[in-house]
Amino acid sequence: MATGRTHRPATRSRGIPEATVARLPLYLRALTALSERSVPTVSSEELAAAAGVNSAKLRKDFSYLGSYGTRGVGYDVEYLVYQISRELGLTQDWPIVMVGIGNLGAALANYGGFASRGFRVAALIDADPSMVGRPVAGMPVQFIDDLEKIVAENGVSIGVIATPAGAAQQVCDRLVAAGVTSILNFAPTVLSVPDGVDVRKVDLSIELQILAFHEQRKAGEETGGEAVLPPVVRDAAAATPAEGRKGPDGDMPAVMPA
Repeated sequence: MATGRTHRPATRSRGIPEATVARLPLYLRALTALSERSVPTVSSEELAAAAGVNSAKLRKDFSYLGSYGTRGVGYDVEYLVYQISRELGLTQDWPIVMVGIGNLGAALANYGGFASRGFRVAALIDADPSMVGRPVAGMPVQFIDDLEKIVAENGVSIGVIATPAGAAQQVCDRLVAAGVTSILNFAPTVLSVPDGVDVRKVDLSIELQILAFHEQRKAGEETGGEAVLPPVVRDAAAATPAEGRKGPDGDMPAVMPA
């Protein structure tokens, strides 16, 4: 049983912008790959290219951490791995619970990268009684009725929601009431949470729709004008009233179930 919660990393109190915080995992991934190849130092240009940002932005981001590198040498890879890991709170163990062990939830549970990045899956939870006790990723699925007890016993502050959209808000409310203060939401809906609770949303359908927009624009540029939609897509769009096509976010329907 956990003896208490660990304080969050003090990124906000240190004045690190949210945009910089969002890029730190990109730097850490690139640095970890360099570390695994036993590369001792890296220039800002090389690291920026590996992380997919420009070098000026990288140097600015690192200045918030107090890291400026050495002229002619670059950045010490191992030290930056430690520094960014510490800033992100990854030098400690973060127990997480995952709610909704359908196809997506099971795939997430089987992801092997959690432990190496500072996260420990403490429990897998589902509302389907037929799932209870079934092993997924080497862990037995537990029943949703025990959610509050599981959160308390494991000192969980991070929850992952991979339920269908209709169940996500209720699960979110229960997680928050149980003491969870950070939620990663894979359900295709927007969650309402009180102040002090952080939510990160991962919506695969939205990401695909953004890619479709860019593909359509590229097609239009290639033909020298507006891209022409395939007949089946054009006809379906014309036959469906705009108000009938709104999804949980008020824009487009979510096309990929949780």
